[in-house]
Parts: sequence; structure tokens; C-alpha cells
Amino acid sequence: MSLTWARAVAEEELASTLPRRWVHSCGVAHRAGDLATLLGDDADLLSAAAVLHDVGYAPRLARTGFHPLDGARFLRDEHGGDSRLVRLVANHSFALLEAEERGLRAVLETEFPLLEDQQLVDALVWCDMTTTPDGEPTSAGERVAEIVSRYGAESVVGRFIRRAAPEIFAAVERVEAALAAQPR
Repeated sequence: MSLTWARAVAEEELASTLPRRWVHSCGVAHRAGDLATLLGDDADLLSAAAVLHDVGYAPRLARTGFHPLDGARFLRDEHGGDSRLVRLVANHSFALLEAEERGLRAVLETEFPLLEDQQLVDALVWCDMTTTPDGEPTSAGERVAEIVSRYGAESVVGRFIRRAAPEIFAAVERVEAALAAQPR
């Protein structure tokens, strides 16, 4: 499954119905390009997951109302998506914690187990959590604050993101340390 395919699928599902979500997804994919030398052979996989990570928000795909699960099922069931790609989409940005808030953790863990490649998982967190809803780069702290502000601190998403924040910040720090350690 190529990056061209992934971009076409994401655009088809998001561009007309959720244009801001599409712009965010494009920004996340752009950030993935910044990690290409760090990830080597997995750079295209990261870029594909980045552009597809929010596809489950598409109105026609929303079954459970939990976009990582809905998106991963769509990619698996309608497109025969690569297992690693589908699992990245399903588990992006500590989705297990949000799944727990929604009573869906066991479902997500069973259908889409976490990848064991911490660098790849961290890379997608970094891409998503350092990109604004308008596709622009930001800090992870500003992104978490924006999410809490948009959804409300006591909403399901607000509770999840506050719980996930320490893990998000740690993942972002690991990626930024790896980037800083690369030869220039």
C-alpha cells in the first residue's frame, strides 16, 4: 500500500466532508517527511499512517464514534490494509487510553494489538501531536491545551488527553532527542 494510495483514500474520505480534518491530516503527513532519515525503511509506512490517522472521523465510516477504531476497521475491511499500517492508525496517539474512557479498550486491543516498534509509534505521536488542526507545526504542550480547550476538560476526549499528556510528552521528547542526535 503506497503513500499515493493512502493520500487518495484519506482525501476521498475527508476533503469534502471534513476539510479541516483533511488539512490537519496533510500537515501530519508533512511532519512525517521530517522523520524520513530517522525511520529509514519505515518512512513511507509512517507517512501513510500519518495521512490516514484520522480517516475514521469521516461521517460514512463512523460506526462506534471512536475514530481510531472506525478508521482501522475501514482500512482493514474495505482496503485490506497492511497490518502494521492498520495497527498504527488504530493506536495512534495513545488511543488505548481513549478507548478505555469509551469502554472499548478490550475491543481495540483484541482487534488491533499495539505495535512493538516504539520508535515508529512515537514517530506518529510526534507527527500528530505537533500539528495544529489547521496543519501547522506546534508544540505538544500547545496541542494538548488546544484539544482540552476544544472538547472541554471533562469530556471523554478532554479526560483522555489529560491522562495521555505525560505519555505524549515523553514520546515527543524521545523523537526530538533522536532527531537532535542525527548527524547533520
